[in-house]
This record gives sequence, C-alpha cells and structure tokens, in this order.
Amino acid sequence: MIELVEQNAVLQSFIDKWLAVQPQQRVALVFVDGRRYPGHVALAALEQELLGAAYGIREPQVAAAKLNWWAEELAGAAASGGRHPLTQVLFDDERAHVLGGDLWLAPVLAAMAQLEQGTAADFAAQLDAAMPLHGALAALETAWWYGAAASPAQAAQVATLNHLLYALLRLEHDAERDRLPLPMSRLARHGLSRAQLRSVGEARQQAVKAQLDDLLAGWKVSATLPGPLSVFRALESRHASRLAQQAAHAADALAALQTGQPRSSLVTTLQAWRAARAWRRQVA
Repeated sequence: MIELVEQNAVLQSFIDKWLAVQPQQRVALVFVDGRRYPGHVALAALEQELLGAAYGIREPQVAAAKLNWWAEELAGAAASGGRHPLTQVLFDDERAHVLGGDLWLAPVLAAMAQLEQGTAADFAAQLDAAMPLHGALAALETAWWYGAAASPAQAAQVATLNHLLYALLRLEHDAERDRLPLPMSRLARHGLSRAQLRSVGEARQQAVKAQLDDLLAGWKVSATLPGPLSVFRALESRHASRLAQQAAHAADALAALQTGQPRSSLVTTLQAWRAARAWRRQVA
C-alpha cells in the first residue's frame, strides 16, 4: 500500500508539472477523467517532459543525455513495461503497443536533432524548423486519441504555433540564446539587437506584433487542415490564439503575452466541453 501511494504521488508530480505550464487543462480534466483515461493524461505529461528536455535545458550535452535516456526508455517499454511512471501508465494500455515503436521514438529523435539549431532566417523557416518535433508529438497524440488512420495535419500545425507563441512570450528571458524567438529577417527589418529585445521600445513592439500577425495567420490556415484535435490540444490552441489576438492589439504586445489573458472560467469550460463532445463523437 505504501509503495502504491508513493508511485501515485510521483505520477501526480509529473501531471502537476504539465498543469503548471497549462493551467487551463485543469478544466479539461473534468471532461477527460484521468481514472477512466489515464493514458490520455500521462501522454500529455510525457509531452511536457520531452519539451522540457528539448527547450528547458541550456546545455545541449545535458539535454542530449536526458533525451537519450527517453529514447532508450520508449524503445524498450513495449517489452519491459517501462521504468518511468508515465511510461508504465502508457504501456499498461493496449493502444501503446498497437501504435508501434516509430511513433514513440520520433519525437525524441526530432528533439535531439534540433538541440543546436540557431535562429531561423524567417517565419517560414521557423515553422519548418519546429515542425519535426511538434509534428511528431502531434502524430503520436492523434494516433493515441483517434487511431493510426486519423490525420495529424491540423494537430501538427497548431502544436507548432502554440510552441512559437510560448517561445515569443519568453523573448526577454531567451535574448542571449542561440535560437531566438524572432527570426533573423524580423530582427533586421526592425533594427533590433539582442540587447534591445530586453527593453520596451517601438522597434520591439512592431517586431513582436508582426510575429503575432504571422502566428494568427497560421491559426487560420490550421482550421482548413484535416484531422481531429485532442481535447487538450484543442483547448491549448484556443487559449493560445485568443492570447495572441489580445496581445496583437495591446500597446505593449510582449507585456500582454507575459501577463496572460483574463481567464473566464465559463468560456474555458465551454471550450473544453465542446472539444470533449467533438472527441466523443469522433471515437463513438
């Protein structure tokens, strides 16, 4: 009994890390019961672990070591059942074995491949650079929720856009990193140096607003793409696109992003309910 309590506490700690990044998903959990769908929740927490290794660790060698551990873990989980609490939950579900090893390994391999990427030349190149990792995560998630035949196209697009918005939010914090949240062409057009990225100014405002405009255009494109969204992905994307719209009209767009949008519990609940209804209809 003590071991079971300890295991549950460890598992919950990973779920809490995911919810700390995406607090709106607490509402989604009302409609995606973790007791009935533990793998759905564990997969979202696993994605957060992989993204934390890919983007949250500044030393590429340390990040590579952590991702290599995940590669070994996911490669052997079908046979062993896994060592990590999240892997154990996932591979206790038959669908984990049906999906096949390539889907599980693809996000880790993509994360390792992009560890030392520099700043993209333009927005299109930025999308292309982020798509392998976020597209692989979206493909795994879509197959888990809807089956291998479901198209991950829409999920891949919104997952990549969500990431680029979150990266933009961290512009000041990441101003000295090799990979900047704003592409080189945008920095050049507005005459921005790295030092200026940390300071409020008209040039930074215009560059951030232009980035938001491109992101919002990308969300419009995503609505035309095939494939369903998981409840968590749908809520994340709606939250992010709404935040981008709000920030694009603010006097200080970056400050508006960092402050976040006022969260209406009613609106979030309605969005989560609609996403859950679409999911249940799709899998019925």
